[in-house]
Amino acid sequence: MIKYILVFCSTLLIAGSVFSQSAKKEQKRPNIVFIFSDDHALKAIGAYGSTINETPNIDKLAKEGMLFHHAMVTNSICGPSRAVILTGKYSHINGMATNGHNVRFNGAQVTFPKLLKAAGYQTAIVGKWHLNSDPTGFDFWKVLPGQGEYYNPDFLTPKGKERIPGYVTNVITNESIQWLEARDKDQPFLLMVQHKAPHRSWLPAPEHLNDYKDQSFPEPATLFDNYEGRASAARNQKMEIGRDMNLFADNKVFGIRNNQQENPDGQYGRMTPEQRRHMEEAYRAENEAFLKNRPEGKDLVRWKYQRYMKDYLRSVASVDESVGEVLDYLKKAGLEENTIVVYSSDQGFYLGEHGWFDKRWMYEESLHTPLVVRWPGVVRAGSVNRDMVLNLDFGETLLDAAGVKIPQEMQGKSLVPLLKGQTPKNWRKEVYYHYVESEKPHFVAKHFGIRTERHKLIYYYELGEWELFDLELDPQELKSRYNDPAYAGVVKDLKIKLKKLQQEYKDPIIEKVKY
Repeated sequence: MIKYILVFCSTLLIAGSVFSQSAKKEQKRPNIVFIFSDDHALKAIGAYGSTINETPNIDKLAKEGMLFHHAMVTNSICGPSRAVILTGKYSHINGMATNGHNVRFNGAQVTFPKLLKAAGYQTAIVGKWHLNSDPTGFDFWKVLPGQGEYYNPDFLTPKGKERIPGYVTNVITNESIQWLEARDKDQPFLLMVQHKAPHRSWLPAPEHLNDYKDQSFPEPATLFDNYEGRASAARNQKMEIGRDMNLFADNKVFGIRNNQQENPDGQYGRMTPEQRRHMEEAYRAENEAFLKNRPEGKDLVRWKYQRYMKDYLRSVASVDESVGEVLDYLKKAGLEENTIVVYSSDQGFYLGEHGWFDKRWMYEESLHTPLVVRWPGVVRAGSVNRDMVLNLDFGETLLDAAGVKIPQEMQGKSLVPLLKGQTPKNWRKEVYYHYVESEKPHFVAKHFGIRTERHKLIYYYELGEWELFDLELDPQELKSRYNDPAYAGVVKDLKIKLKKLQQEYKDPIIEKVKY
């Protein structure tokens, strides 16, 4: 009898030990790698149906995780988008509403990296920061000053400025992996890998200079948009490919001279002679043909569009390779199964739609941003989400995933239920947007608005002009229905919802603008 009791007790001890180890394993906090690019249009990602380029590594991430079709931003511009993600608060709350040189992000406020750090995570950021202040809440930071440069970029560190030879995307990737190798292996970590590419002026890496050389890209249906049927803001911008894209700085027509070429700190001046020779040689034949018989009018727009698309996609290729290198490292280091990997961008971008480049508008191309999340054991491989989510939600999501309490002051929602395939019944049915940078360089009028599953209402409040789009009937947003009597009820309903959102998000504009 005693023998059986001893065996039974022993079995319980072993079972208890196994259960304890299993529970520990289940409770082990996930590592987080947040990969962030700049101005990456959904149209240029294979997983989103691209027919113009391939992004095999981002696509791999989507096949192994969740692809969000309606991830949107609250303010489509670089610095403010980053501040929204860090703080989980709208621009009017976090204080970073524009990209102005005199606007500095207040690093003293609560951010999700600070909260993760306080909870025992190692935190690091490498790459584009663009917030005009030193990063806070990070154990390690090495960031580009301002927009940063594509070739031989400078980096700011706690010890000062450092110039690192090479192409910026490759440098950011190498520095990120070096940090992963050197980190404390006993702690979970947050690593933010933040690329400059494919931001203007789309300088490709040496190894991609000849990509797409013989390819011709289909023109968007709205490349020659006349901006009729909309508010005057659409006509009065300065971001048209034909009129506003610079032949030298943007399109690399090196036979055209300007002061930037001679600036030693400019994008071409900082190249080594070999890098410059390699780049000029790659474009030489096409540039000579252009200068010999310079196109005009629509033909010039078409030529610029083709050159722009090639350089943009060449820049994207390096970002996709970077994603692959990071994923490969995680696998080789045995970190793959317990690491959340996120790929996103600060906003979308115009690839010729409406004749434009850049972002800023509440129109679909710049309102949407890519979002792919892989979380082994939690996210079902190859899953797709079509709920409306915001970059406002990113910080809250990563805190929730790490088991860290989300502060009440944060205004977003955790996406963890969505990642588990469970959309809460009270999930948002509309999103609020507010853009305030109306001056140089692109003169996009200040505006706010609301987007639902079918409609979008935009108010250019300094112009006193409204736009209403029926996204089901007019997905390209070419004709405003605001003054159409058939939509009067829709307008009334959306204005009520718009005011409620402004109250919910505490936007002071509600007290300044009457409508």
